[in-house]
Amino acid sequence: MKLEAGMAAVVTGGASGLGRASAQALADKGMKVAIFDINDEAGEEHAKAIGGTFHHVDIMDEESAEAGFAAARAAHGQERVTVHCAMASKRGKTVGFDKTTGGYKRLSTEDYEFGAQGILVASYRIASISALGMANSDPVNDDGERGSITLTASVAAQDGQIGQTIYGSCKSGVNGMVLPMARDLMDLGIRVNSVMPGIFATPLMLGMKDRNPQMWDQLNASVPFPKRLGEPEEFASLICEIASNSYINGHQFRLDGGIRMPPK
Repeated sequence: MKLEAGMAAVVTGGASGLGRASAQALADKGMKVAIFDINDEAGEEHAKAIGGTFHHVDIMDEESAEAGFAAARAAHGQERVTVHCAMASKRGKTVGFDKTTGGYKRLSTEDYEFGAQGILVASYRIASISALGMANSDPVNDDGERGSITLTASVAAQDGQIGQTIYGSCKSGVNGMVLPMARDLMDLGIRVNSVMPGIFATPLMLGMKDRNPQMWDQLNASVPFPKRLGEPEEFASLICEIASNSYINGHQFRLDGGIRMPPK
């Protein structure tokens, strides 16, 4: 699918990190990008910088997501590329020692449910709303293609560490969604894929550089090659390739410099 000037895209979590870089890369190809985020100030600033639009969207709320897509389509037309980077989750061991009580406690079902909503259910929500809009639009090429949806998983989907029961299992669920959803949508010409980023130099990770330089150096050294954290622009480059290459479908990509995460 050729990413043409004027074609519309939606990027969730587009105000920072991997989403911000993805929005920039798609805009650099001439696309009209709608940023979905809850950080109004950063979202508005980046949307203005790339010539796109910002929409305050809570990915955990159905009405908010529906309204965001409606507003984005009113501004730019039907999105042909959707990139879902936003998420919400919690962490903790399934059963861990509580220093306050001096005994063990379990990670609550409510905390697990929050992560499942913020990662897995939200991924389905964004993908399915986008797919419905694409399905009701004309194909863009001779293959009958109508659009591309890319979800963000994580290497934790395969290498979940201590304290990542929620995050790892829900990101694994995102990967598990890809193939059946791609098959559901194959007759409509809509492709679905996911990317599993490793350790990337997002604002959250960059904060560690000053707080704990020793840990920062250890993280960089843990990557087989190149011995550094991934750059958000490298994630964005893969996003653009997935969107433009019509033969990439139903696949989960690790993007990690060859790292395999230890237990902790």
